[in-house]
Amino acid sequence: MEYRKLPHGEERISVIGLGTSSIGSAGDREIEATMSLALEKGVNYFDMASADAAPFPAFGRALAGQRDKVYFQIHFGANYQGGKYGWTTDLDTIKRSVDWQLKALNTDYIDFGFLHCIDEEADLNHALKGGILDYILQLKREGTVQHIGLSSHTPQVAHLALDTGLLDMLMFSINPAYDYHREGDYAIGSVDERQGLYRRCEKEGVGISVMKAFSGGQLLNAKTSPFGQALTEYQCIQYALDKPGVLTVLPGVRNRADLERVLGFVDAPQAERDYSILGTFAPQEAAGICVYCNHCQPCPMGLDVGLINKYYDLALAGDALAKDHYANLAKRAGDCVGCGHCDARCPFHVAQTARMQVIRDYFGA
Repeated sequence: MEYRKLPHGEERISVIGLGTSSIGSAGDREIEATMSLALEKGVNYFDMASADAAPFPAFGRALAGQRDKVYFQIHFGANYQGGKYGWTTDLDTIKRSVDWQLKALNTDYIDFGFLHCIDEEADLNHALKGGILDYILQLKREGTVQHIGLSSHTPQVAHLALDTGLLDMLMFSINPAYDYHREGDYAIGSVDERQGLYRRCEKEGVGISVMKAFSGGQLLNAKTSPFGQALTEYQCIQYALDKPGVLTVLPGVRNRADLERVLGFVDAPQAERDYSILGTFAPQEAAGICVYCNHCQPCPMGLDVGLINKYYDLALAGDALAKDHYANLAKRAGDCVGCGHCDARCPFHVAQTARMQVIRDYFGA
């Protein structure tokens, strides 16, 4: 398992986490077994926005004596007191629900306390001014909450939340359909808007945990994919992990079989993770934009073209550390000899040789 460090903390988070939205129907024994398998395989990040209450006590039992091995993402606004998931902005209901979640999980602290499903500016304003954020901040002062986060599908709202300077983690929906397809319930924002959000998170040290990496399964089937062509789970996971700021992807699993299949990503060869096929059906507005897929590798001169592009984009976005990261690369844009290898291989039609000259001039030879 690969781990990525939380910028605003010392936590090292597994790049594959676990979503619990679909596991509730598996039954207590299977839920506990799936949790135990996840721990055995090195998964340590768990999102608890479930469709029902079943995973909470089952996870609590499976984690007996092992609480220090996991990070829980708990949602202030997800209510399970009736047995099924319900969304609420009522502060008293939230307090009762959070208390129930802590007891069910057999824990006395929350690693990541999230403002839940904040997709509208009005919802954010209510959370910030209606007592919900104050409650999370109180719990943080008391040591019950370690980090503050927010889940959203809307770039504009996420930016407003980032403006508070309080977030350590953002849960956001990232997949090719949402990034490159027409707007829908969750595919909110243009290519540039969404990419700009990822870059801002990286710049400000806010980690991203990824939901809906498979677009609810639509991308895995040619009949339901908006592109008319299926992608694999591994392609979608790698796509999300390549975005700036992303620490972990949280696929929803139903049982151990699903978990085993998803975790095959860890040992999968690069060819099985390669999502460069996107370049053949991404929309016109995505052409010419480097998405850091590294399909242009290997560079004859040894340049990491994707990483050079990422540091350049981050520097343009105002990331003060990007220039230092770029300077520490063994090979930089000035080492490009203009052979055209990357131009010929880029599925997104980026003129990389010309771009290398721009990047060289920007950073200085």
